[in-house]
Amino acid sequence: MEYHKVCELDDVWEGEMELFDVGENEVLIIHSPGMELRAYSPICPHQEFSLFDGELENCVLTCSAHLWQFDVLSGEGVNPTGTSLTSYPIKVEDEAIWVAFPENDKDS
Repeated sequence: MEYHKVCELDDVWEGEMELFDVGENEVLIIHSPGMELRAYSPICPHQEFSLFDGELENCVLTCSAHLWQFDVLSGEGVNPTGTSLTSYPIKVEDEAIWVAFPENDKDS
């Protein structure tokens, strides 16, 4: 699994989310309260709207299109249940955020 540098740790403040292009991939980085970092596909699994246009409050991300909600720590659906976000492995190294994308996705 190959990791790609996404941004510096200071680029995503605690309690915020940011959208990044990494090569031909897009990734939504969420820095939840408590210093937890998560990396997800920025596309809502419901009707493929951008999650970056949604609202992040505490640890719940709400899609702006149809108000589907997701727990950002687990990626699991809160409303409705039984759905989940596509997550990517993430790590912090040398004050930078690195993400690994599935091999079938295009690399940078």
